[in-house]
Amino acid sequence: MSLALVTPASAAPSPDALIAEVYGGGGNSGATLTQDFVELANRGSAPVSLAGWSVQYLPAGASPASQWQVTPLTGAVGPGGRYLVAGAKGAGGTVALPAPDATGTTALSATGGTVALVATSTALTCKTAADCAADTRVRDLVGYGTATVVREGTPTGNLTNTTSAARPSLTDTDDNAADFTVGAPTPVNAGGQGPGDEEPEPEPGDKRIRDIQGTTRVSPLTGAKVAGVPGVVTATRATGDRGFWVQDTAPDADPRTSEGVFVYTADVAPTVTPGDSVLVGGTIAEYRPGGDTAGNANLTLTEITNATVTVLSQGNALPAPVVLAPPDGFLPTAGGGSIEALDLVPATYGQDYYESLEGMYVQVDDARVVGPTNSFGESWITTKPTQNPTARGGTNYLGYDQPNSGRIKVKAGSAAPQVSNVGDVWRGATVGNVEYTNFGGYTLATKSVGTYASGGITPEKTDAARSYELSVATYNVENLAATNDQAKFDRLAAAVVKNLSSPDVVVLEEIQDNNGATDDGTVAADATFTKFVDAIVAAGGPRYEWRQIDPSNKADGGEPGGNIRVAFLFNPARVSFVDRAGGDATTPVSVVKQNGRAALSASPGRIDPANPAWNASRKPLAGQFTFRGRTVFVVANHFNSKGGDQSLHGRYQEPVRSSEVQRAAQATALRGFVDQVKAVDRGANVVLAGDINDFQFSPVIATLTAGGSVVDLISTLPPAERYSYVFDGNSQTLDHILISANINRYRYDVVHVNAEFADQASDHDPQVVKLRPSTGHAQVDRLVFLLEDLLERLPRP
Repeated sequence: MSLALVTPASAAPSPDALIAEVYGGGGNSGATLTQDFVELANRGSAPVSLAGWSVQYLPAGASPASQWQVTPLTGAVGPGGRYLVAGAKGAGGTVALPAPDATGTTALSATGGTVALVATSTALTCKTAADCAADTRVRDLVGYGTATVVREGTPTGNLTNTTSAARPSLTDTDDNAADFTVGAPTPVNAGGQGPGDEEPEPEPGDKRIRDIQGTTRVSPLTGAKVAGVPGVVTATRATGDRGFWVQDTAPDADPRTSEGVFVYTADVAPTVTPGDSVLVGGTIAEYRPGGDTAGNANLTLTEITNATVTVLSQGNALPAPVVLAPPDGFLPTAGGGSIEALDLVPATYGQDYYESLEGMYVQVDDARVVGPTNSFGESWITTKPTQNPTARGGTNYLGYDQPNSGRIKVKAGSAAPQVSNVGDVWRGATVGNVEYTNFGGYTLATKSVGTYASGGITPEKTDAARSYELSVATYNVENLAATNDQAKFDRLAAAVVKNLSSPDVVVLEEIQDNNGATDDGTVAADATFTKFVDAIVAAGGPRYEWRQIDPSNKADGGEPGGNIRVAFLFNPARVSFVDRAGGDATTPVSVVKQNGRAALSASPGRIDPANPAWNASRKPLAGQFTFRGRTVFVVANHFNSKGGDQSLHGRYQEPVRSSEVQRAAQATALRGFVDQVKAVDRGANVVLAGDINDFQFSPVIATLTAGGSVVDLISTLPPAERYSYVFDGNSQTLDHILISANINRYRYDVVHVNAEFADQASDHDPQVVKLRPSTGHAQVDRLVFLLEDLLERLPRP
């Protein structure tokens, strides 16, 4: 429906919007109606917008000091329709006006005055009929009763407390006396209601929230329109995805059907408040975060959209929040297909349990944080604090069949949780509503948060290597480039010196070229290394040297233009690097025999760089080191990321781990290199370190450790300590140090300095092994280690 554009005029009769009736005796002695009114009408064939217009009143005997009193208008008056403007109430009368379309505070005289319909809300200044006729903003003018100064033609007949001036046939001759008749007042509003006509009490429709939610993850009413859905508002959200949650206070007995739903109000902040009893109408929709495409594995959030809301009452008690208590199971399987059509089994599967509470008002008592607050203000908590706990308060991911059903993401609803680390606790009740969001799935939108209590974790420190131990660390420094702020270098350097105790060798992942993400063909990273090494010295550490190979431009994946690579830092005062020319971005390193022992054809050298397994991924870098006369081969690794894998919480179950295919090929290539070394020298010391981007229980690690010739050190720790990374509230392992099985004297430590903290220098924790390299002969090892032990105990001069 379009609104007609009206050109204001006053000298000519109005073709459409005009004043239909004026009454000023409301609430006076003898009056029946309790309130004054002005009724408008539209005799045209198109709606007339009243936005920015007003009805104005001037007393009958207008003096120079008299002011026009303004009542602003909104909306429109339809063709042939009416529009009721209420004025001031009096103390008398017994009958209320029908619901007015606009309300002002103007008290009209019962016997005479002037009323104008004006195409502005600015007060008029005219005080004579001629002046008002010349004002083009005046759409219609009625002088009634005793008005003698401002009127059209002759004023209407005299009025009383019980009579009004009405225009029965909507005739406009610009003579008020001719156009209006005096009689009993007959106010009518835009809905056609007159005095005493009461709007029917709103009644619930035939659908309840449980009918909308249904027994699966997708509403059986998707796309349908509903009306009069009853419930009580439990919480509102005025920013972001605006809307409010409403919950039925008379639930059914079916545990599969949620009694709550989110009402989406788009760009408009909700006008309801918690405790409002409402009837909601609108269209049922399933919102899939990230887009409704076949490749998007996210589940959906059931919503009422394009909503109309009727508030029945306010200040009602909220339903008691459900205390979250999911079962140990996580999700059903659909053989890799979608689970959305499966009936929910909330007593068996934790994600089904959360879905059965979608939109509902829930509570967690003494919520323990298992995923630190991120840059979006989101944290992860557990509702099952005894489920696979880590030693520092997290929840450990120990197998594909143990995804930890107690985890749930937390984001701010109308209350924001305090920034928290793993192990912190929100004492008392944390209350809010369950929804499904991008990047994490089922989420608790908080309405109130328990009292923050620190879990007390602090960054860990490992002890220094003994003189006879070679210490090798791995650290993913998260896209480190010379263009980063000095503060990042300083924090990473401090961790190397103070937390890792200045390891002899540091395997680095995610070193970028000198200008970082700038995509201009730069591949050199000398400025990045120099800045990092200088920061380590400034932190009190040794002056490390570095070895690395520049990748071919944009061939190794990662941030476009960044040219990330792996590299070695080493302390030349403790360990020697065997430099052997020939290594570059495309030349493969090989294993050769020298004096009956294994050696590298190039050091540093890349392992099988032309193998398709390394397409758009970092190539492993092998280096040959000498420590106390013994050779150690260290390989720096950064396998293909897990990007592209379907999520644990998504609609496709079991989720496809598509990225694993490339890592499996990479593991095969890396294991092939280890086998080459061992084929030449069974007693060779091999250390594989870096970000393998997979779990200790994964097929990738199984490939590397097959046959027992290589040991994955994270698997030697107690289960509660097997993690170096936290994702979606799961403490898990992506970083690994693996050593050849002949190295049987070692001390290994994951040093937790980043992943559990909201304030991180990197999203990975470093780890370090302090090992005693083998001589290649078991009997010689025993003698050498005994001698080293004795020398270590001798007093220092």
